[in-house]
Parts: sequence; C-alpha cells; structure tokens
Amino acid sequence: MSTIFFVLLQLSILAYALVAGVFLAFSDFIMRSLALTGGVGGVEAMQAINREVFRWVFMALFLGMAAVSVLIAGYAWVALSGPAGTLIGLAALVYLVGCFGVTVAFNVPMNEALAGMDLSQGATRDYWLQTYVPRWTFWNSVRTGAAALSAALLLFGLLWMTQSQLQPA
Repeated sequence: MSTIFFVLLQLSILAYALVAGVFLAFSDFIMRSLALTGGVGGVEAMQAINREVFRWVFMALFLGMAAVSVLIAGYAWVALSGPAGTLIGLAALVYLVGCFGVTVAFNVPMNEALAGMDLSQGATRDYWLQTYVPRWTFWNSVRTGAAALSAALLLFGLLWMTQSQLQPA
C-alpha cells in the first residue's frame, strides 16, 4: 500500500469519527432540547441550523468523505484482498449508504419541508413535534451509527492489514 493511501485511511478514520460525533450530538441532546421549546423556537432554530450547515466546515467534511469513500471502496476492490480489504471496503460502503444515502433520502427532504413552513401555523408545530423530531432523529441516529461503524471498520481493516504485514511469511 502506498504511503499516501495509508495516510488517507488514517485521516478518514478521524473524519468518519468526527462526522459521527456531530450526528451523535444531535441525536443525543440537541433535538431533544429543541423539542422542549414547544415548537416555534425549535422550528426556527432548526431552520437556521439547516441554512448554516452549508456554510461551514462540517459540510465540506461530510461531502468530502462521500467522495473519499468512493476512492476507498475502489481501492479496496482493486488493490486489497483478504479480511483487511473487505473491512476497508465495507467501511466506505457503510458511510456511502448509511450516512450519505440516508441523508439524501430522508433527512434532507424533511429539512426542505420544514424550511418552507410558516412558524405562525399550528400545523407547523404539529409537524415539528409529531413527525419531524421523531423521524429526523431516528434517521440521524442511523447516520450516527453508520459513520461510527465506518470509522471502526476502517480502523480494524487498517490494523489487520498492518499486523498481517508484520508477521513473518
């Protein structure tokens, strides 16, 4: 394995873990706290969060890791073999499907629906508390698990590979 790819895998472990940490914060306490506002405050805060997330480091990290995951999966498919290659390839696929795919299929459509809602309407409060918070949090928890699992799989794959290289033939 090239040094560049070895370093890329190490940085990817950290990046997957960072993405998981941000998602964990939302699933663990941010969404619960926003729900406790009774509706309007939580909706307004989440609308602002959904606008601001596009302007900061997190989005570059989140989207960048989708692209890097494609590279990792391709490299694992072409250049790696055995359990290490399988673990490394799975790490990338889990991120792509369970984190990026879930975001596109579930969380983003809910965010877009919420963005278009009027804060003064009772239907907005009902949607927020009865639909958005529980569903969005569920899918966010899936993303949390996927990003954390990707970090773990990549770590174990990299360890497996380095350990097998150290053992005498």
